[in-house]
Amino acid sequence: QVQLVESGGGLVQAGGSLRLSCAAAGRTFSTYTMGWFRQAPGNEHEFVAAIRWNTGSTYYADSVKGRFTISRDNAKNTVYLQMNSLRPEDTAVYYCAAKTGYTISLPSEYAYWGQGTQVTVSS
Repeated sequence: QVQLVESGGGLVQAGGSLRLSCAAAGRTFSTYTMGWFRQAPGNEHEFVAAIRWNTGSTYYADSVKGRFTISRDNAKNTVYLQMNSLRPEDTAVYYCAAKTGYTISLPSEYAYWGQGTQVTVSS
């Protein structure tokens, strides 16, 4: 059974930083793509970033490029999202997700999801 557990959310002032973690368990993820999505109230899931576990290739939404960094720790089976220069519009519940296959940004193609962690950025 696949388990994805996010942590690291919280309240931060605009311009601040947070690091989210996603601990993955239940199978070997070496062939998986791991993604971060976010959902603000009343909105759909929005793609934030993704990383291919085997190659380390990374992908970002334009809205976070240059501010957020996705990375992974193979030994800990954990994916991170370092978020810098946070803005009020980054406020959302952030979800970790996992999938196989080539596409990266469609939430409907991710098979496994964590429970989410709240990030709130005050102005």
